[in-house]
Amino acid sequence: MPELPEVETARRGVAPHLEGRIVRETIVRQRQLRWPVPAELETTLAGARIESVQRRGKYLLIETAPGTLIVHLGMSGSLRVLPAATPPGPHDHVDIVLDNGRCLRLRDPRRFGTILFTRDDPLMHPLLRHLGPEPLTDAFNGNYLYTRSRGRRVAIKNLLMNSRIVAGVGNIYANEALFAARVHPLRAAGRVARPRCELLAQAVKDVLIAAIAAGGTTLRDFTRDDGRPGYFRIELKVYDRADEPCPRCGTPIRRVVTGQRATYYCPRCQR
Repeated sequence: MPELPEVETARRGVAPHLEGRIVRETIVRQRQLRWPVPAELETTLAGARIESVQRRGKYLLIETAPGTLIVHLGMSGSLRVLPAATPPGPHDHVDIVLDNGRCLRLRDPRRFGTILFTRDDPLMHPLLRHLGPEPLTDAFNGNYLYTRSRGRRVAIKNLLMNSRIVAGVGNIYANEALFAARVHPLRAAGRVARPRCELLAQAVKDVLIAAIAAGGTTLRDFTRDDGRPGYFRIELKVYDRADEPCPRCGTPIRRVVTGQRATYYCPRCQR
C-alpha cells in the first residue's frame, strides 16, 4: 500500500499539472472502488477550477470551488497526468479531463482505492476527522508520543501505525524508524521511556523526510506519477531484509508478524 512518502510524492508530481486548470469533463469507467464513486461527480466537477492539491495522512485532497475530491490510492492505486486521448487500460477507472487536453487518470487494479467528494470541510469528513497529527509537523513530537503512549500495552510499532495517534505512518516506515531509534517494535508502548519517545518521534520525521526526498519506496504496486520508480528502497535498513545482516552489528534481521503485518528488527540493536 502506498504510504505517506509515496502519496506526498504523487501529490508533488500531479499538483503543478492540476492547480489552476479547469475540469472539462470527468469520465468514470468503473464506479465500484472501495466505496462507489459518487453518481453526481461528472456533473459536479464540470467547469470547476482546481484550486489546490493537498494531503492529509494518506489521502489526497483536490480542492475545487464546488468542493473537495478525497482520493486514497488503496492497495495498488496510482495517478498519472496523461494526454486525454491516451487509450485507457483495463484498470484505468477514472479520468479527470482538463482544459489543456490532459487528464488525471486513476489506475487501480485491485479497486481498493477511493474517490469521494464533499462540499463541506474535508477535514471533518468521517474518513479524516479522527486522524492524528501529521508526523512532519510540530504537533507530533516526543512529548506528544510519550503522553499518548502512557498506560498502553499495545506494541509501540502498532501504536505508530494507528492513524488516530499519528497520520500516515505505515508499515515500512514504522519498521525503519524503530530501527533508527533502537526501539524494539514489540515493546509495550507504555514502557517506552520519554527520552526514547523523543528519539523515536525524531526518527519518524527523519525517515519520512528521506523517503520523500528520494521519491518514495518502490513496491511492486506503485510507481511515481511520471512512471519512474522511487529510489528509497535501496536505503531501507531492515524492512524486507529478514535473515540479512544488521547494517549496524551484523546480527541477522528477524521477521515476525504483529497486527497482521510483517515486522523486521535487529534483536541485538533494538531493545
